[in-house]
Amino acid sequence: MSTQSLWQHQDFLKLWVGQTVSELGTVVTRTAVPLVALLVLGAGPWELAVLVIVTSAGVLLVGLFAGAWVDRLRRRPLLIWDDFIRAALLLSIPIAYALGALRIEQLYIVMFLESCLGALFDAAYPAYVPTLIGRDRLVEGNSRLATSSSIAEIGGPGFAGALVQIVSAPFAILVDAVSFVVSAVSLMLIRAPEPAPPPRETTTRIAREIIQGLRAVRRHAIVFPLAARSVPGHVFGAFYGVLYSIYLLRELHLDPFLLGIVISAGGVGSLVGSLFASRVIHAMGIGRALVTTAIAASAIGVLTPLAQGPVALAALMVFLPQLIGDGLQTIEGVAELSLVQGAVPDGMLGRVNATLDVLSHGLGYPLGALIAAFVAEQIGVRGAIAIGWAGMALSILFVVFSPVPGLRAASDFVAADPAIP
Repeated sequence: MSTQSLWQHQDFLKLWVGQTVSELGTVVTRTAVPLVALLVLGAGPWELAVLVIVTSAGVLLVGLFAGAWVDRLRRRPLLIWDDFIRAALLLSIPIAYALGALRIEQLYIVMFLESCLGALFDAAYPAYVPTLIGRDRLVEGNSRLATSSSIAEIGGPGFAGALVQIVSAPFAILVDAVSFVVSAVSLMLIRAPEPAPPPRETTTRIAREIIQGLRAVRRHAIVFPLAARSVPGHVFGAFYGVLYSIYLLRELHLDPFLLGIVISAGGVGSLVGSLFASRVIHAMGIGRALVTTAIAASAIGVLTPLAQGPVALAALMVFLPQLIGDGLQTIEGVAELSLVQGAVPDGMLGRVNATLDVLSHGLGYPLGALIAAFVAEQIGVRGAIAIGWAGMALSILFVVFSPVPGLRAASDFVAADPAIP
C-alpha cells in the first residue's frame, strides 16, 4: 500500500462508513426490539426470555455452516446480500405494525433469522478485511473498525431512546433496516477486486469442512487458548449482562440517570481504547498487549463487586471499571482479532471465526445467563457479580500459559504452525 494511513485508503473508508452506520442501527434495534415486545405486544418475562433464546439459537444452529460457506465463496458478495436480506427482515416489523398485524411470533421469527444472517456476516466480515487491507495492516484496520462500535455505543442508546419516544419502537427499527442498506451500498462501492477463494476438493462435504474448522481451532497453538479463554469468559461475562443493571439500581441504589452515565462511560472508554490500540500493540507486541490489557482490565474490574457506601462512592467504583476497563478490553479485542486473522490461513479463516462465535455467543453466553439467574437466587446479586468477575479473571490464565504472550506480531507464528490443513 502506498498510503500512510488507512484513513487515506478509499475502499477502507467506504467499509468504515458503512459499518459505522450499521453499528449505530444495530444498537437501535437492540434497544427497540425488547420495547416492541413489552410496550406494543404486552410481553412478559417468559416472552422476553424466548426472545433471547431464539437470538442465541440462530448463532448456535447456523454458525458452523456459515463458516464453511464463507470459506467456499467470495466474501464481499456474501456480505452485500446478507445486509440486504437483513434490511428486508427488519422492515417487515414496522410494516406489520402499521397494518395492525404485528404479533410476538413474527418478532421471534425475524430475530431468529436476523441472528442466523448475523452469524454468517460475523464469519465473513473478519475474513474479508485481510483481503482488503493486507495482513500487515490488520491492527490499524481493526482499531479503526473498533472506533465504529465505540461511537455507536456512546450515541446509540440515547438515539434509540429518542426515536422510540418520538416515532414508537416498531418504527425505530426502520433505522436499522436503512443502516443495513447503507452498509450493503458501501460494500458495493468498493473497487478493489477480491481474490478468488482457495481451490478445494469439489467432493468435500460441508460436514467434513466444518469438522476441519473445529480441528483447526483445537490443534492451533494460538487460536485454541483464545477459544478456551473465550468460553468461560462469556459464561461468566453473562453474569454482568443479566445482572448488572439490577445490581446498580437495587444493590447500589443508583438512579436511572446515574446508571446511564456509568454505562455510557464504557462507550467513551472503548472509543479512547480504539484510538490508542494500534500504538499500544505496536509498542508492546501483540501478545504482550493482549495479556497485559486483559489483566489490567480485570484488576480494575474488581471495584464493581466491591462497590458500596454512599451513592457517590458506589457510582465512582463502578464508573472507573466502565471507563478504564472497557478501554483496556477494546485494545485486547483488537489484538485478539488481529492475531486470529494473521495466524490463520485465508482458506480456513471463515470456519475459525464461526467456531469462535458459536463457542462464545452460541453456547457460552446463553448458558451463562441461565447460571447467573440461578446463582443470583441462591446467594444474591452482589455475590453473583463477584463470581462473574472471578470467572472472567481466571479465564485469562488460558492465554497467560500459552505461546501468545511471546508473540511480537501474528506473522511470527504463521510459518511455524503445521496444524492448519
